Amino acid sequence: MKTEILEPVTTSAPLSGVTTACRESAAAPRRAIQLKNILVPLDFSELSLKSLQYAIPFARHFGAKITLLHVVQAPAYSVDFSYYPPLRPEQIATIEEQLERIRNQKIPAELPVHIIVRENLVFEGILELAREICADLIIATTHGRTGLTHLVMGSTAENIVRRAPCPVLVVRETEHDFV
Repeated sequence: MKTEILEPVTTSAPLSGVTTACRESAAAPRRAIQLKNILVPLDFSELSLKSLQYAIPFARHFGAKITLLHVVQAPAYSVDFSYYPPLRPEQIATIEEQLERIRNQKIPAELPVHIIVRENLVFEGILELAREICADLIIATTHGRTGLTHLVMGSTAENIVRRAPCPVLVVRETEHDFV
C-alpha cells in the first residue's frame, strides 16, 4: 500500500469583504480567544450605553481597542425623489463631540478608543466598518421589538447577527447581566 501526503488546498480567489490584513491575522494559529478590535455601535440611548458594560471589561482583559460608532440613518428616498444632502461637517463634529463625551465619562482613559461617524443604513454602516477595521467582536444592544413593530421596522441587531464578519454579543435591556 502506498501512502500519499496531500498538499493543502489553496485558492487564489479573495474572500469577499475581508481585507488582506484580516486574512493574515485569521491565518495565524489560534491558541485562545484573541480580541484586538471591539466595535460598539451607539445611538446615544441609555440602552445602547449598556453595551459599554461589556466592552470595557473585554477590552481590559484582552488589551483590545474599542471603536465607538454612530451611524446616522441615511434618509429613505421619497416618492418625489427628493435629494437629501450628506451630513455637513459641523453635524459630524457635533456627533463626534457627543461620542467623545461618552468616551471621557464612561471609558477609562487607559483604554484605546477610536471614534467614527457614518451615514448609511444603520446595520449596513455597522457591518461595513466591522469589515474595514477587522473587528473581532461587535457588542450591540437590541430594543427587543416584536410583532408589528418588528415587522415594520426590522431589527438592526438581527441584521448584524445574520451578516457580521465576526462574533456578535447582543445585549438586551431586561436580560440577566454577567458583568
